[in-house]
Amino acid sequence: MTETEMLFQIVINILIILSILIGSFLMISASIGIVRFPDIYTKLHAATKAATLGITGILIGTFLFLYIEHNILSGKVILAIIFMFVTNPVSAHMISRAAHLKGIKPVIKHRNDAFEQYIQKQSQTHEK
Repeated sequence: MTETEMLFQIVINILIILSILIGSFLMISASIGIVRFPDIYTKLHAATKAATLGITGILIGTFLFLYIEHNILSGKVILAIIFMFVTNPVSAHMISRAAHLKGIKPVIKHRNDAFEQYIQKQSQTHEK
């Protein structure tokens, strides 16, 4: 093994370790956010954003490890990354919209709720 190959191996291993560590840190911060934040909207924000990026970081580290160390090009890991990026934001949006339609208000008192104004305008239009 030449010196260049060893340097390349060290850099790749550092990238794999950093990717998994950053992903793990984001997952831990997501779990802390779920426990600490006051309402469903902020908890949902913590759960989806940090968890999506955390799981993606771990999966990227896994993909790099499998590809570099074992010469395995895992399509399942790539599909899992794509699936996480597509489904987590959509599910969070649908859950928050359902909570809003049920009447659950955010903790912040002084806010401008454009969606609530839109729903009121729509209900006034349908009543006429």
